[in-house]
Amino acid sequence: MNKLTATTSPYLLQHANNPVDWHPWEKEALDKAKAEDKPIFLSIGYAACHWCHVMAHESFEDEEIAKFMNEHFVNIKVDREERPDIDGIYMQAVMAMTGSGGWPMSVFLTPDLKPFYAGTYFPPVRRFNMPSFKDILSGLANAWKNDRAEVEKTGLQVSTHLQTQIRTQSTDSLTTDHLNAIAKAMQSSYDWGYGGWGDAPKFPQAMALEFLLHHSVATKNDEYLKLIKHCLQAMARGGMYDVVGGGFSRYSTDNLWRVPHFEKMTYDNALLARTYLHAWQVTREPDFQRIAEETLDFVAREMTHEQGGFYSSLDADSEGEEGKFYTWSLTEIRDVLQDKSDFFEAAYGIITDGNWEGKTVLHREMDDSALAARFKINLEAVPEKLAESHSKLLAARSMRVRPGTDDKILTSWNGLMLAAFAEAARALAGSSTHASDYLSLATRNAEFLLSELRPNGILFRAWRDGKTTNKAFLEDYAALILGLLELYQTDFNNKWFISAKELADEMIERFSDPEGGFFDTPHDGEVLLIRPKEAQDNATPSGNSLACAALMKLAAYTDEGKYRDIAEKSLLLITSFALRYPLGFANWLSAAEFAVGNAKQVAVLGEAQDENLPRMLNILRAEYRPNMVSAASSHPVLEDSPALLHNREMIGGKTTAYVCEGFVCKQPTTDTEIFINQLNS
Repeated sequence: MNKLTATTSPYLLQHANNPVDWHPWEKEALDKAKAEDKPIFLSIGYAACHWCHVMAHESFEDEEIAKFMNEHFVNIKVDREERPDIDGIYMQAVMAMTGSGGWPMSVFLTPDLKPFYAGTYFPPVRRFNMPSFKDILSGLANAWKNDRAEVEKTGLQVSTHLQTQIRTQSTDSLTTDHLNAIAKAMQSSYDWGYGGWGDAPKFPQAMALEFLLHHSVATKNDEYLKLIKHCLQAMARGGMYDVVGGGFSRYSTDNLWRVPHFEKMTYDNALLARTYLHAWQVTREPDFQRIAEETLDFVAREMTHEQGGFYSSLDADSEGEEGKFYTWSLTEIRDVLQDKSDFFEAAYGIITDGNWEGKTVLHREMDDSALAARFKINLEAVPEKLAESHSKLLAARSMRVRPGTDDKILTSWNGLMLAAFAEAARALAGSSTHASDYLSLATRNAEFLLSELRPNGILFRAWRDGKTTNKAFLEDYAALILGLLELYQTDFNNKWFISAKELADEMIERFSDPEGGFFDTPHDGEVLLIRPKEAQDNATPSGNSLACAALMKLAAYTDEGKYRDIAEKSLLLITSFALRYPLGFANWLSAAEFAVGNAKQVAVLGEAQDENLPRMLNILRAEYRPNMVSAASSHPVLEDSPALLHNREMIGGKTTAYVCEGFVCKQPTTDTEIFINQLNS
């Protein structure tokens, strides 16, 4: 037992019985390092991280290694998902010192928190052309004792480097020409052979696809739709996408999207569900709707707390083996599917020896047309037959030992998922029986976040078993604001807008940097090595890009110039970076697209008994319009409603729509055809 037993993080609790004398990141541990004049070993990871488990088993459960660690270091464990501030600071250090990063993250600090040595996974003995963890511990302990000046010099150099990384900004904002050039650059670097960008490991790049969709719609340019469809289809064939149960794994270990790293994260599924949803709205490809729904259904079934919060992740491992829950043998498939197995085997190219370590990761090899021709059935029957087989396999799989669930609930990731469910509820209202379920889930989630994660009006980062931990960071505020605004546009319940505006004003007050943008931590937060200010979009959108997008939308709702001013100043932070490294700033690019376009502001006033009201609202929901904000109300309009509803009247007592764009309002109308023309012009 160590100091982690009193924590709530599933990741920290995984290490509570290690012989290592682990401490959580807290004043007691930091004071101990100073008092005992020992360096800190900082180990950062998360519950679903496969290589974190491997290093824990190989090294942190080893009595001899633990004894040396306890004697020479103060050992601190951090859940990166609970403390993105600490993770972000020391990830920068790892990148600066080694050129790459990842988890588990292993960083050695002086007692005043300066990093002097860093890496990720280290094996217990020398292998993979890597030094052993024992050798590293021994060498660093010796350096601390006998070469202290050099250690402290390195720590100072790295810390100074980190301080200089957070102030760079441009004097020019991104223009339409810039965004056109960036879209072209993304297109030219795209992998047309296998889909996506770059080599294995391949990440889904949902934010890049989202930008290209946004850009296509905003500029009325269809040339990027081929790329978008190609990529989404490649990822949906299986492997990284769970064709049996829905939902996406973290990334693909190969270029073919065939063999995933099997962990499933809430944020990936939130971002990808929205991307597939938007792609369906633009292209009307049925498979894109299906993938969006199956992904959300997976989250509802396997990653939702009974009170409405969404869990953080599912582990890659079960029964100590990576991917065991998700892979199949040919015998298992035939036992489950019986006489339907031939069809399924052909669809997925299943062979006796499997396609990965003797097992089969399901990945489509034959398309619908080829299957229909081979088995002499109608093309329309293929998806139905496959869905029937998937359902049987899902039932069989549910009897297996499940991967571990990290059941802590994070505000920022829940904000992303809230937006996905809320938007799906309105976009699918006319085409899916699940739409009302999605609205119910979104509503419950918003209520949960605004009560359990905002007790007494104070927003927190994480919740588990009725306990909150850590005050909220920038990304928590910004993601929740965006989620609430999406829910407002789905049910037009004014309380979501009121909460979003309150949170935005609080975010500005607590996180603003006078030089532009926002710090990731509040002004009254814990003093760390630096006050982090992350601009780059990584696996999740950066807090700064989310905040920029949120304030752009609030400016359109409220006509308060301060929101627009802060957002535009934020955009100056990333101009030069986005032009050079667009995939690292893709969420910013969507915010910039909103900024340079003339956002449409739409207000609808009507009474519930007027049959024209649902018609008008359905018109709003029918298309993907990323450069639009909408509000609706009965008459009279409540005082704290969005400003774009104020001073509007219903013409002749009928449902009336007001469309404004670029500081100009069109003629209000009660005619649905005119309304459609105004939206599309």
